Amino acid sequence: MAVYVLKMLVGRIRTSEEDVNSLNLLMPLQLLRAIIITILLLPCTLLRAQEEFIAPPARFITSFPFRILTGGIITLRATVNDLPDSLTFILDTGSGGISLDSMTADRLKLKATLSDRTIRGIAGMKLVSFVYNQRLRLPGLTVDSLNFHVNDYDILTSSYGEKIDGIIGYSFFSRYIVKINYDSSRIDVFTQGTIKYPRGGFLLKPVMANIPIMRAEVADDFSLYGRFYFDTGAGMCLLLSDDFVSDSAFIKPKRKWYATQAEGLGGKAPMRQGVVKTLKLGPYRFRNVPAYIFDDEYNITNYPTLGGLIGNDLLRRFNLIVNYDRHDIYLTPNSHFKDPFDYAYTGLGIYVVDGEIRVIDVMPGSPAEQAGFKQDDVIMAVSNNFSHNIQVYKNLLQAAGEKLKVLVMRQSGIEVLTLRVKNILNGR
Repeated sequence: MAVYVLKMLVGRIRTSEEDVNSLNLLMPLQLLRAIIITILLLPCTLLRAQEEFIAPPARFITSFPFRILTGGIITLRATVNDLPDSLTFILDTGSGGISLDSMTADRLKLKATLSDRTIRGIAGMKLVSFVYNQRLRLPGLTVDSLNFHVNDYDILTSSYGEKIDGIIGYSFFSRYIVKINYDSSRIDVFTQGTIKYPRGGFLLKPVMANIPIMRAEVADDFSLYGRFYFDTGAGMCLLLSDDFVSDSAFIKPKRKWYATQAEGLGGKAPMRQGVVKTLKLGPYRFRNVPAYIFDDEYNITNYPTLGGLIGNDLLRRFNLIVNYDRHDIYLTPNSHFKDPFDYAYTGLGIYVVDGEIRVIDVMPGSPAEQAGFKQDDVIMAVSNNFSHNIQVYKNLLQAAGEKLKVLVMRQSGIEVLTLRVKNILNGR
Protein backbone atom coordinates (compact mmCIF):
# COMPACT_ATOMS: atom_id res chain seq x y z
CA MET A 1 0.00 0.00 0.00
CA ALA A 2 2.83 2.42 0.88
CA VAL A 3 4.57 1.69 -2.45
CA TYR A 4 1.28 2.28 -4.36
CA VAL A 5 0.84 5.69 -2.67
CA LEU A 6 4.43 6.60 -3.54
CA LYS A 7 3.82 5.80 -7.22
CA MET A 8 0.76 8.05 -7.24
CA LEU A 9 2.70 10.92 -5.69
CA VAL A 10 5.62 10.59 -8.11
CA GLY A 11 3.25 10.48 -11.04
CA ARG A 12 1.53 13.67 -9.94
CA ILE A 13 4.79 15.49 -9.36
CA ARG A 14 6.14 14.51 -12.78
CA THR A 15 3.00 15.90 -14.42
CA SER A 16 3.43 19.12 -12.51
CA GLU A 17 7.06 19.35 -13.67
CA GLU A 18 6.04 19.08 -17.32
CA ASP A 19 3.42 21.81 -16.94
CA VAL A 20 5.37 24.08 -14.64
CA ASN A 21 5.36 27.05 -17.04
CA SER A 22 1.74 26.70 -18.04
CA LEU A 23 0.62 26.51 -14.44
CA ASN A 24 2.80 29.52 -13.60
CA LEU A 25 4.10 27.76 -10.46
CA LEU A 26 6.28 29.84 -8.16
CA MET A 27 8.28 26.85 -6.87
CA PRO A 28 11.76 26.46 -8.54
CA LEU A 29 12.32 23.21 -10.37
CA GLN A 30 15.39 22.28 -8.25
CA LEU A 31 13.38 22.66 -5.04
CA LEU A 32 10.65 20.48 -6.52
CA ARG A 33 13.19 17.77 -7.31
CA ALA A 34 14.52 17.96 -3.73
CA ILE A 35 11.01 17.40 -2.41
CA ILE A 36 10.61 14.36 -4.67
CA ILE A 37 13.85 12.84 -3.32
CA THR A 38 12.79 13.54 0.28
CA ILE A 39 9.42 11.86 -0.22
CA LEU A 40 11.12 8.83 -1.80
CA LEU A 41 13.70 8.47 0.97
CA LEU A 42 11.41 9.01 3.98
CA PRO A 43 9.31 5.83 3.66
CA CYS A 44 12.49 3.79 3.09
CA THR A 45 13.87 5.06 6.40
CA LEU A 46 10.63 4.16 8.17
CA LEU A 47 10.65 0.69 6.66
CA ARG A 48 14.24 0.09 7.75
CA ALA A 49 13.29 1.08 11.33
CA GLN A 50 10.76 -1.75 11.32
CA GLU A 51 13.55 -4.28 10.76
CA GLU A 52 14.81 -5.11 14.25
CA PHE A 53 16.78 -8.14 15.33
CA ILE A 54 15.32 -9.61 18.51
CA ALA A 55 16.51 -12.32 20.84
CA PRO A 56 14.81 -15.72 20.61
CA PRO A 57 11.97 -16.40 23.06
CA ALA A 58 13.04 -17.14 26.61
CA ARG A 59 12.93 -20.87 27.28
CA PHE A 60 11.64 -22.36 30.53
CA ILE A 61 14.34 -24.31 32.38
CA THR A 62 13.09 -25.32 35.80
CA SER A 63 10.85 -24.57 38.77
CA PHE A 64 11.48 -25.19 42.47
CA PRO A 65 10.02 -24.15 45.85
CA PHE A 66 11.30 -21.61 48.35
CA ARG A 67 10.59 -20.73 51.97
CA ILE A 68 10.01 -17.34 53.57
CA LEU A 69 11.64 -16.42 56.87
CA THR A 70 11.00 -13.45 59.17
CA GLY A 71 10.94 -10.19 57.25
CA GLY A 72 10.13 -11.88 53.94
CA ILE A 73 13.60 -13.38 53.39
CA ILE A 74 13.65 -16.06 50.65
CA THR A 75 15.58 -19.29 51.23
CA LEU A 76 16.06 -22.18 48.85
CA ARG A 77 17.92 -25.49 48.80
CA ALA A 78 20.87 -26.30 46.55
CA THR A 79 24.14 -28.25 46.45
CA VAL A 80 27.67 -27.35 45.38
CA ASN A 81 29.57 -29.39 42.79
CA ASP A 82 28.84 -33.10 43.17
CA LEU A 83 28.73 -32.99 46.96
CA PRO A 84 25.61 -34.57 48.48
CA ASP A 85 25.06 -32.01 51.24
CA SER A 86 21.91 -29.97 50.70
CA LEU A 87 22.55 -26.34 51.62
CA THR A 88 20.33 -23.37 52.47
CA PHE A 89 20.87 -20.17 50.48
CA ILE A 90 19.23 -16.76 50.71
CA LEU A 91 18.12 -15.42 47.32
CA ASP A 92 19.29 -11.82 47.39
CA THR A 93 19.15 -9.13 44.70
CA GLY A 94 21.17 -7.04 47.16
CA SER A 95 24.21 -9.29 46.74
CA GLY A 96 26.73 -8.36 44.07
CA GLY A 97 27.91 -11.95 43.55
CA ILE A 98 27.45 -15.33 45.24
CA SER A 99 28.86 -16.52 48.55
CA LEU A 100 29.37 -19.38 50.97
CA ASP A 101 29.50 -19.40 54.75
CA SER A 102 33.06 -19.92 55.98
CA MET A 103 32.12 -22.91 58.16
CA THR A 104 30.23 -24.48 55.26
CA ALA A 105 33.24 -24.05 52.97
CA ASP A 106 35.48 -25.71 55.58
CA ARG A 107 33.03 -28.57 56.08
CA LEU A 108 32.86 -29.19 52.32
CA LYS A 109 36.68 -28.99 52.13
CA LEU A 110 36.58 -26.19 49.56
CA LYS A 111 39.88 -24.31 49.40
CA ALA A 112 39.49 -20.54 49.72
CA THR A 113 42.04 -18.11 48.29
CA LEU A 114 42.49 -14.67 49.81
CA SER A 115 41.95 -11.87 47.28
CA ASP A 116 42.56 -8.12 47.24
CA ARG A 117 38.84 -7.40 46.88
CA THR A 118 36.87 -5.76 49.65
CA ILE A 119 33.20 -6.16 50.53
CA ARG A 120 31.14 -3.82 52.67
CA GLY A 121 28.12 -4.31 54.88
CA ILE A 122 26.13 -2.31 57.39
CA ALA A 123 28.45 -3.36 60.23
CA GLY A 124 31.87 -3.65 58.60
CA MET A 125 34.14 -4.18 55.63
CA LYS A 126 36.91 -6.66 54.94
CA LEU A 127 39.08 -8.39 52.35
CA VAL A 128 37.46 -11.59 51.13
CA SER A 129 38.58 -15.03 50.05
CA PHE A 130 37.16 -16.85 47.04
CA VAL A 131 36.44 -20.44 46.13
CA TYR A 132 36.89 -20.35 42.37
CA ASN A 133 35.22 -22.14 39.48
CA GLN A 134 32.51 -24.03 41.36
CA ARG A 135 29.09 -25.35 40.33
CA LEU A 136 25.76 -24.63 41.97
CA ARG A 137 23.15 -27.36 41.53
CA LEU A 138 19.53 -26.32 41.83
CA PRO A 139 16.60 -28.64 41.06
CA GLY A 140 16.70 -29.02 37.28
CA LEU A 141 19.57 -26.57 36.77
CA THR A 142 23.35 -26.55 37.13
CA VAL A 143 25.09 -23.16 37.14
CA ASP A 144 28.80 -23.54 36.44
CA SER A 145 31.93 -21.35 36.56
CA LEU A 146 30.96 -19.58 39.77
CA ASN A 147 33.39 -17.81 42.08
CA PHE A 148 31.97 -17.95 45.61
CA HIS A 149 33.29 -15.39 48.04
CA VAL A 150 33.54 -16.75 51.58
CA ASN A 151 32.01 -14.95 54.53
CA ASP A 152 30.94 -15.65 58.12
CA TYR A 153 27.13 -15.96 58.31
CA ASP A 154 26.97 -17.23 61.88
CA ILE A 155 24.93 -14.21 62.98
CA LEU A 156 22.34 -14.89 60.26
CA THR A 157 22.13 -18.54 61.35
CA SER A 158 21.60 -17.45 64.96
CA SER A 159 19.00 -14.86 63.99
CA TYR A 160 16.88 -17.13 61.76
CA GLY A 161 17.35 -20.31 63.75
CA GLU A 162 18.55 -22.40 60.83
CA LYS A 163 21.88 -22.81 59.11
CA ILE A 164 22.48 -20.21 56.41
CA ASP A 165 25.08 -21.70 54.07
CA GLY A 166 25.33 -18.90 51.55
CA ILE A 167 23.75 -16.11 49.55
CA ILE A 168 22.81 -16.22 45.85
CA GLY A 169 22.93 -12.86 44.10
CA TYR A 170 24.13 -11.20 40.90
CA SER A 171 26.16 -14.20 39.68
CA PHE A 172 22.90 -16.12 39.31
CA PHE A 173 20.44 -13.36 38.39
CA SER A 174 22.67 -12.01 35.61
CA ARG A 175 22.44 -15.29 33.65
CA TYR A 176 18.70 -15.96 33.68
CA ILE A 177 15.21 -14.53 33.83
CA VAL A 178 13.88 -15.34 37.28
CA LYS A 179 10.21 -15.35 38.30
CA ILE A 180 9.51 -15.20 42.04
CA ASN A 181 5.91 -16.11 42.88
CA TYR A 182 4.99 -15.47 46.51
CA ASP A 183 1.49 -16.85 46.02
CA SER A 184 2.77 -20.31 45.11
CA SER A 185 6.16 -20.03 46.92
CA ARG A 186 7.93 -21.11 43.73
CA ILE A 187 10.74 -19.80 41.58
CA ASP A 188 10.69 -20.30 37.80
CA VAL A 189 13.92 -19.93 35.83
CA PHE A 190 14.13 -19.11 32.10
CA THR A 191 16.93 -18.58 29.64
CA GLN A 192 17.62 -15.01 28.58
CA GLY A 193 15.50 -13.85 25.64
CA THR A 194 12.22 -12.18 24.83
CA ILE A 195 9.44 -12.70 27.33
CA LYS A 196 5.90 -11.36 27.56
CA TYR A 197 5.08 -9.83 30.90
CA PRO A 198 1.58 -10.50 32.31
CA ARG A 199 -1.13 -7.89 32.42
CA GLY A 200 -1.94 -6.02 35.59
CA GLY A 201 1.59 -5.16 36.66
CA PHE A 202 4.20 -2.46 36.24
CA LEU A 203 7.63 -2.49 34.61
CA LEU A 204 10.50 -0.92 36.53
CA LYS A 205 13.64 0.03 34.63
CA PRO A 206 16.29 0.06 37.36
CA VAL A 207 19.94 0.84 36.91
CA MET A 208 21.69 -2.54 36.97
CA ALA A 209 25.05 -2.03 38.68
CA ASN A 210 25.32 -5.62 40.03
CA ILE A 211 22.62 -4.57 42.50
CA PRO A 212 19.41 -3.05 41.03
CA ILE A 213 18.98 0.63 41.83
CA MET A 214 15.54 2.17 41.45
CA ARG A 215 13.82 5.49 41.90
CA ALA A 216 11.07 5.81 44.48
CA GLU A 217 9.15 8.57 46.24
CA VAL A 218 9.20 8.86 50.02
CA ALA A 219 7.10 11.32 51.97
CA ASP A 220 6.65 12.42 55.55
CA ASP A 221 6.80 16.15 56.30
CA PHE A 222 7.05 16.56 52.52
CA SER A 223 7.76 14.25 49.59
CA LEU A 224 10.92 13.74 47.56
CA TYR A 225 12.39 11.26 45.15
CA GLY A 226 15.45 9.19 45.92
CA ARG A 227 17.37 6.24 44.56
CA PHE A 228 17.37 2.99 46.52
CA TYR A 229 18.71 -0.55 46.29
CA PHE A 230 16.10 -3.15 45.31
CA ASP A 231 17.06 -5.68 47.98
CA THR A 232 15.20 -8.98 48.43
CA GLY A 233 17.80 -10.01 51.02
CA ALA A 234 16.85 -7.28 53.50
CA GLY A 235 14.23 -8.35 56.04
CA MET A 236 12.60 -4.94 56.39
CA CYS A 237 10.49 -2.49 54.37
CA LEU A 238 12.71 0.57 54.17
CA LEU A 239 16.23 1.40 55.35
CA LEU A 240 17.42 5.01 55.14
CA SER A 241 20.91 6.35 55.69
CA ASP A 242 21.21 9.00 58.39
CA ASP A 243 22.96 11.34 55.91
CA PHE A 244 20.02 11.12 53.51
CA VAL A 245 17.52 11.81 56.28
CA SER A 246 19.55 14.69 57.76
CA ASP A 247 20.32 16.43 54.48
CA SER A 248 16.81 16.10 53.03
CA ALA A 249 15.01 16.85 56.33
CA PHE A 250 11.88 15.26 54.83
CA ILE A 251 10.84 13.50 58.07
CA LYS A 252 8.55 15.35 60.47
CA PRO A 253 10.62 16.83 63.32
CA LYS A 254 8.23 15.41 65.96
CA ARG A 255 8.26 11.89 64.50
CA LYS A 256 9.10 9.34 67.22
CA TRP A 257 11.97 6.87 66.66
CA TYR A 258 13.01 3.91 68.81
CA ALA A 259 16.45 2.45 69.46
CA THR A 260 17.06 -0.98 67.92
CA GLN A 261 19.63 -2.84 65.81
CA ALA A 262 19.88 -5.10 62.78
CA GLU A 263 22.19 -7.85 61.58
CA GLY A 264 24.49 -7.57 58.59
CA LEU A 265 28.01 -8.11 57.33
CA GLY A 266 30.41 -7.68 60.23
CA GLY A 267 27.81 -8.17 62.97
CA LYS A 268 25.08 -5.93 64.34
CA ALA A 269 24.57 -2.22 63.71
CA PRO A 270 22.56 0.22 65.86
CA MET A 271 19.50 1.73 64.19
CA ARG A 272 16.39 3.75 64.85
CA GLN A 273 12.99 2.27 64.13
CA GLY A 274 9.89 4.22 63.18
CA VAL A 275 7.39 5.02 60.42
CA VAL A 276 7.36 7.25 57.34
CA LYS A 277 4.09 8.54 55.96
CA THR A 278 4.24 7.08 52.44
CA LEU A 279 6.46 5.23 50.00
CA LYS A 280 5.60 5.11 46.31
CA LEU A 281 7.18 2.51 44.04
CA GLY A 282 6.08 2.95 40.43
CA PRO A 283 2.29 3.51 40.64
CA TYR A 284 2.00 1.66 43.98
CA ARG A 285 1.68 3.79 47.09
CA PHE A 286 2.09 2.38 50.61
CA ARG A 287 1.08 4.34 53.68
CA ASN A 288 2.63 4.34 57.17
CA VAL A 289 5.64 2.29 56.13
CA PRO A 290 7.92 0.89 58.86
CA ALA A 291 11.42 2.28 58.39
CA TYR A 292 14.89 2.12 59.90
CA ILE A 293 17.51 4.87 59.98
CA PHE A 294 21.17 3.93 60.34
CA ASP A 295 24.53 5.62 60.45
CA ASP A 296 26.06 4.44 57.16
CA GLU A 297 29.59 4.38 58.55
CA TYR A 298 30.91 2.17 55.74
CA ASN A 299 28.98 4.03 53.03
CA ILE A 300 27.25 1.00 51.55
CA THR A 301 24.71 3.37 49.97
CA ASN A 302 27.44 5.56 48.40
CA TYR A 303 25.58 8.64 49.61
CA PRO A 304 24.54 10.96 48.00
CA THR A 305 24.13 8.49 45.12
CA LEU A 306 21.57 6.48 47.10
CA GLY A 307 19.32 7.11 50.07
CA GLY A 308 19.11 3.53 51.34
CA LEU A 309 17.28 0.38 50.32
CA ILE A 310 13.80 -1.07 49.88
CA GLY A 311 13.64 -4.52 51.44
CA ASN A 312 11.65 -7.67 51.05
CA ASP A 313 9.06 -7.08 53.75
CA LEU A 314 7.65 -4.65 51.18
CA LEU A 315 8.79 -6.32 47.93
CA ARG A 316 7.21 -9.68 48.90
CA ARG A 317 3.84 -8.01 48.23
CA PHE A 318 4.55 -8.40 44.51
CA ASN A 319 5.24 -11.38 42.31
CA LEU A 320 8.49 -10.47 40.58
CA ILE A 321 10.07 -11.10 37.19
CA VAL A 322 13.75 -10.18 37.41
CA ASN A 323 15.35 -9.75 33.99
CA TYR A 324 18.88 -8.37 34.41
CA ASP A 325 19.71 -8.76 30.72
CA ARG A 326 16.99 -6.25 29.73
CA HIS A 327 17.34 -4.13 32.89
CA ASP A 328 13.74 -5.04 33.76
CA ILE A 329 11.99 -5.82 37.02
CA TYR A 330 8.28 -6.46 36.57
CA LEU A 331 5.97 -6.14 39.58
CA THR A 332 2.53 -7.72 39.86
CA PRO A 333 0.58 -7.18 43.12
CA ASN A 334 -0.10 -10.53 44.77
CA SER A 335 -2.28 -11.88 47.56
CA HIS A 336 0.05 -10.31 50.18
CA PHE A 337 -0.24 -6.82 48.72
CA LYS A 338 -2.55 -5.58 51.48
CA ASP A 339 -0.96 -7.53 54.34
CA PRO A 340 -0.62 -5.31 57.43
CA PHE A 341 2.84 -3.97 58.20
CA ASP A 342 4.72 -4.96 61.33
CA TYR A 343 4.54 -2.02 63.76
CA ALA A 344 5.74 -3.98 66.80
CA TYR A 345 8.62 -2.75 68.91
CA THR A 346 10.04 -4.69 71.85
CA GLY A 347 13.73 -3.72 71.98
CA LEU A 348 14.43 -7.43 72.50
CA GLY A 349 17.19 -9.17 70.54
CA ILE A 350 16.87 -12.96 70.59
CA TYR A 351 19.17 -15.48 68.89
CA VAL A 352 19.76 -19.21 68.82
CA VAL A 353 22.91 -19.96 70.82
CA ASP A 354 24.02 -23.56 71.44
CA GLY A 355 20.52 -24.79 70.65
CA GLU A 356 18.80 -22.38 73.05
CA ILE A 357 16.84 -19.23 72.23
CA ARG A 358 18.63 -16.59 74.27
CA VAL A 359 18.17 -12.91 74.97
CA ILE A 360 21.33 -11.22 73.71
CA ASP A 361 20.28 -7.57 73.51
CA VAL A 362 17.93 -5.43 75.59
CA MET A 363 17.57 -1.86 74.32
CA PRO A 364 17.70 0.82 77.07
CA GLY A 365 14.26 2.25 77.85
CA SER A 366 12.54 -0.33 75.66
CA PRO A 367 9.48 -2.46 76.52
CA ALA A 368 11.88 -5.40 76.98
CA GLU A 369 13.86 -3.53 79.65
CA GLN A 370 10.64 -2.39 81.35
CA ALA A 371 9.42 -6.00 81.43
CA GLY A 372 12.60 -7.09 83.23
CA PHE A 373 14.40 -9.07 80.51
CA LYS A 374 18.10 -9.67 81.09
CA GLN A 375 20.93 -10.70 78.84
CA ASP A 376 21.31 -14.51 78.63
CA ASP A 377 17.69 -15.19 79.61
CA VAL A 378 16.57 -18.38 77.85
CA ILE A 379 13.16 -18.09 76.20
CA MET A 380 11.12 -21.15 77.10
CA ALA A 381 7.71 -20.06 75.80
CA VAL A 382 5.83 -17.08 74.35
CA SER A 383 2.07 -16.88 74.94
CA ASN A 384 1.98 -20.57 76.00
CA ASN A 385 3.78 -21.62 72.81
CA PHE A 386 6.55 -24.08 73.73
CA SER A 387 7.72 -24.83 70.19
CA HIS A 388 11.30 -23.62 70.81
CA ASN A 389 11.18 -22.25 67.27
CA ILE A 390 12.67 -18.75 66.97
CA GLN A 391 10.70 -18.01 63.81
CA VAL A 392 7.45 -18.77 65.65
CA TYR A 393 8.50 -16.68 68.67
CA LYS A 394 9.45 -13.70 66.49
CA ASN A 395 6.09 -13.83 64.77
CA LEU A 396 4.31 -13.93 68.14
CA LEU A 397 6.33 -10.91 69.29
CA GLN A 398 4.92 -8.89 66.38
CA ALA A 399 1.62 -8.43 68.24
CA ALA A 400 1.79 -4.62 68.38
CA GLY A 401 -0.09 -3.14 71.32
CA GLU A 402 -0.59 -6.49 73.07
CA LYS A 403 0.57 -7.82 76.44
CA LEU A 404 2.47 -11.10 76.10
CA LYS A 405 3.46 -13.59 78.78
CA VAL A 406 7.02 -14.81 78.20
CA LEU A 407 8.47 -17.72 80.16
CA VAL A 408 12.22 -17.34 80.73
CA MET A 409 14.83 -19.40 82.50
CA ARG A 410 17.76 -17.73 84.24
CA GLN A 411 20.26 -18.69 86.91
CA SER A 412 17.84 -17.71 89.68
CA GLY A 413 15.13 -19.95 88.25
CA ILE A 414 12.12 -19.74 85.96
CA GLU A 415 10.16 -16.48 85.70
CA VAL A 416 7.13 -15.25 83.80
CA LEU A 417 7.60 -11.75 82.38
CA THR A 418 4.86 -9.53 80.99
CA LEU A 419 5.95 -7.81 77.81
CA ARG A 420 3.86 -4.90 76.53
CA VAL A 421 4.64 -4.73 72.79
CA LYS A 422 4.71 -1.10 71.68
CA ASN A 423 2.91 -0.02 68.50
CA ILE A 424 5.25 2.38 66.70
CA LEU A 425 2.41 3.63 64.50
CA ASN A 426 0.56 5.31 67.36
CA GLY A 427 3.27 5.23 70.02
CA ARG A 428 1.26 3.01 72.37
